[in-house]
Amino acid sequence: MINKIVKLIKPGKKYLGGQGVTYNAGVSRNTAGSEKVCMNVLPIPPGVHSIPHIHKEIETIAYLLEGECTLFYGKKLENQILVSQGEQIFIPENVPHTPFNQSKKQCIWVVVHSSGDDQDELISMPELTKELDKYKGKSKVGSVTSKSKTSNILSRQNLQRKTD
Repeated sequence: MINKIVKLIKPGKKYLGGQGVTYNAGVSRNTAGSEKVCMNVLPIPPGVHSIPHIHKEIETIAYLLEGECTLFYGKKLENQILVSQGEQIFIPENVPHTPFNQSKKQCIWVVVHSSGDDQDELISMPELTKELDKYKGKSKVGSVTSKSKTSNILSRQNLQRKTD
């Protein structure tokens, strides 16, 4: 029998992903030595969205643990699905997407990828951010200034993944 090690991942470590949002680190290559799957927790404050991106040849499953959030997807982010607490969403490989919290409350995702790290084969598509501008004025976040938050996210996009 091959010596396999079961690992417990405790909460508390965070990192800024190439998606421009901060994750709570879960099981991954970095934390547990996983090569085929990873799972992280993604809290998204009101008015915030990730940098549009794809996961090349990697599938994604996301479970919305808390709140509601809109997932924009497609070549020009022309499609959208409102995801509510307790619902799951499947994102096939190579599909441009971005979660956008247009509500007044934080949402929390549990995100699983078919790779050992959610940063594997991540391709940022910041040029698609402008496609979300038409939804910012119609969002349910009231006075939250999504544009400035988006600018801050885009300015951090070239940062390497950091763990606390």
